[in-house]
Amino acid sequence: MENLLTEMGERLSKRRKQLGLTQEQLAEMAGSTTQTISTAETGRKALRPENVLKLCDALDISIDYLFRGQISDQDFSLLSTKISQLTPEQYQYLETIIDSFIAAVTLEKEEA
Repeated sequence: MENLLTEMGERLSKRRKQLGLTQEQLAEMAGSTTQTISTAETGRKALRPENVLKLCDALDISIDYLFRGQISDQDFSLLSTKISQLTPEQYQYLETIIDSFIAAVTLEKEEA
């Protein structure tokens, strides 16, 4: 279980930083405390189920992603909603970025 908590903590921390949030800001968004966020990110203590739900909502991630690191249909739906708000020009720009990213990581993987 310790490994699971550590992995979950790493995913929480990574997503929080990706969104540019401090632990204090995330705690406020999730109706939690900074100490709860800190202990969750370090994997020192399991979260209560209600705190898991609040954190997932605040970070806009699925429980599957938090627990297992797997992208779920819910995650795709969230991304689809964001993409649907783009103008056609922005969409094309995003598509170019995604194509470049996929090409780069695929090449990186082949070279390894």
